[in-house]
Amino acid sequence: MNATPAVVEAAQERTGGCLCGRIRFTALGPAVYPHTCHCRHCQKLGGTPVMWWVGFERVVWTGEGGEPTWYETFPGEAKRGFCPTCGSRVAAIDSDIPEIGINVTALDDTSGADLVPVNASFRDDAVHWVPAVPDSRNSPVG
Repeated sequence: MNATPAVVEAAQERTGGCLCGRIRFTALGPAVYPHTCHCRHCQKLGGTPVMWWVGFERVVWTGEGGEPTWYETFPGEAKRGFCPTCGSRVAAIDSDIPEIGINVTALDDTSGADLVPVNASFRDDAVHWVPAVPDSRNSPVG
């Protein structure tokens, strides 16, 4: 996530989960700092040129799989959560961010106006054919 959060008021509770359904969650609170990330790290984790993240105050793990399996991407600083069965990337915890990051595509409904990215992190690492997020704000890391 790695940026100063911006809050857009909307839904206070959202559900989501992984592809196979073992990992399910309810995200509570407003959507905080929806953004895309083009860093090489997210590209390798997601197997895609960009990942789409948003923060929430709290996440309750509700599926039969419990919490995702956590991979510590940057020791002591950040970890990413994924389903050990289907491999879906669902969450992120960064030591310097109070919210838990959710991969927006893991949400059951991604249509909320408060989920539209307000920034694109690490634009310099973006593949050349991905259009930039319009009217994006400057990120201290992007």
